[in-house]
Amino acid sequence: MRKMKVQGIVKGLGVFVLSMAVIAGISFVVKEKEEPAPAAINVVTEKVIMPGGQSIGVKMDVKGVLIVGLQEIETLTGEVVNPGLLSGLQIGDTILEINGQKVYRAAEVQTIVNQIRGEVLLKLQRKNQAMELTLTPVVAKADHMYKLGIWVKDKTAGIGTLTYYDPESDVYGALGHAITDPETAAILPVAEGELVHSKVESVKQGKAGEPGEIRGIFYEADAPLGSLNKNTEFGIFGKLYGKINHPYYNQPIPIGYQDSVTPGPAYILTTLDNNQVECYEIEIEKVNRQTKPDTKSMTIKVTDERLLKKSGGIVQGMSGSPIIQNGRLVGAVTHVFVNNPQKGYGIFIEWMLEEQLSKPGKT
Repeated sequence: MRKMKVQGIVKGLGVFVLSMAVIAGISFVVKEKEEPAPAAINVVTEKVIMPGGQSIGVKMDVKGVLIVGLQEIETLTGEVVNPGLLSGLQIGDTILEINGQKVYRAAEVQTIVNQIRGEVLLKLQRKNQAMELTLTPVVAKADHMYKLGIWVKDKTAGIGTLTYYDPESDVYGALGHAITDPETAAILPVAEGELVHSKVESVKQGKAGEPGEIRGIFYEADAPLGSLNKNTEFGIFGKLYGKINHPYYNQPIPIGYQDSVTPGPAYILTTLDNNQVECYEIEIEKVNRQTKPDTKSMTIKVTDERLLKKSGGIVQGMSGSPIIQNGRLVGAVTHVFVNNPQKGYGIFIEWMLEEQLSKPGKT
C-alpha cells in the first residue's frame, strides 16, 4: 500500500503544563501540613477573589472542525494529489461551513462532501480572520469516496487546575494559557464546554528533557462544576454552577498586581494526591514587568522538598495553580522548563482578570 504524507508540527523547547488527551507569600516552616500565609488586610476598594488549586477536568467541543493534518490522496487514475494543500488550506484552520451548511462534527465533513460530489465553498477561521476558499475534492482509489485531503477533529479534553473564582459572580479563571491542539498549536475555538470533577490517579515525575504529568480521571456521574465559555491565550473562563470548598480559605483574598510582585518566597496551591489542595513553597526568581499581557510574567522555582519528591517539580496538569505572595493572589503557573522541571513560568493574575472581562464570551 502506498504511504501517504501527512504534515506535522515540531515540538517547542517549552511546554504548557495542561495535561491534554485528545478525543477522535512568605516562606514558612514545613510541619506535618503546610499552612499558607495569612491573607493581607483587605482595603474596601481592593479586588478580592477566591484562590483555587483544585484539579479540574476540561471537556470542550470545538467550534466547527479543526484541520490537524493535510494528506495526499491517490485518485482513480493513480495520480497522487492533495486538494486541501493546493487550495490554500493550512493546518490549524477551522472549517465553519461547507456550501453554507454549518459543520459541527468531524464526520459531517465527509458526509457533506460526498453529497455535493463537486466543487465546495469552505467558510474558515484562520486565527482571528474569517475567510472563504473553494476546492474540488478528488475520488480516492482506496474507497471511491470524495475527499478533501484533510484530517479534522471536533473535541478535546484534559486535566488542569482552577486558578480563582469570584464569589459574587461565580465567574472563574483557570489554566493561565489556552487549550491548544497538540498537533497544530492552534487555539481551539469553543462551541461549548464544561468543567467537571476530576481525580488525580497518579503523578509521573518530571526530569530533564521529559516533562512529568498528572494523570487523572473524570467523574462523569457527578454534576458538572461549571460552563466553559472562553478559551483564550491567557486562560479559560466560564461560570461555576455552585460554590467550591477550599481547605485553606473560607473567604476571598486580595489580588496582587505586578507592581506588588517581588523576587522572593511565595507558594502555589495545587492538587497532586488524595484529591486534596496543598500549598507548596516556591521562589519567584525573576519578575518581568509587562505593559501588555503575556503568559511568561515571572520565572518561578519549586523549593518545597515535598513537591520535588512527589513530582520532580512542575508537571503537566499543574497549569493554572495559583501563586500566592504576601497573602495576595499574584498569578498562576503556566509553563515548565523542559530541561529543568524545577523551574517554570507564571502569568500575572491581572492579565487573566483582564482577559476574563474582554469580549467575545459569555462571562
